[in-house]
Amino acid sequence: MPLGSLSTVSSVWTSRRAVSLHVALIVFVPGCVALTWWQASRALGGNTLSWVYTFEWPIFAGYALYMWWKLVHDEPVPEGPLSEEPLPREPVRREPAHHGPDRTVLAAGSGEAGNSCEADEADEAGEAGEEDEEEDDELAAYNRYLAELNASGRPKRW
Repeated sequence: MPLGSLSTVSSVWTSRRAVSLHVALIVFVPGCVALTWWQASRALGGNTLSWVYTFEWPIFAGYALYMWWKLVHDEPVPEGPLSEEPLPREPVRREPAHHGPDRTVLAAGSGEAGNSCEADEADEAGEAGEEDEEEDDELAAYNRYLAELNASGRPKRW
């Protein structure tokens, strides 16, 4: 079916989503017109604050028209999963890279470590070992929670 065919155009305007947008627009825009008329009559009667609302309601109606047009012509998000490959159960754990003037950063896949980094790592391991274990436990618990959410059922739509 060609992109600009008549059936494509009719489905854009008559889909369930589009019809609900049409109904919302049919209710909202006349409401904005009525509120504009009401605020204009109040403003002409001496209420100076109503002048602001007299010009605000048409702006709301214009924005509603703009959003209606954009939403009718947008492609809806598919209901099914985005990809067919399953998500990994356990996330990949990455070690933080050490940066600094006297430290060596290892390239991925290289088996050689720089000498300047080994002594510093040994000193830091004794001081921060307990903190790392506590953070690792929290991280592992959080990752288990995320894995349970992922396996629990239908995809979330926000």
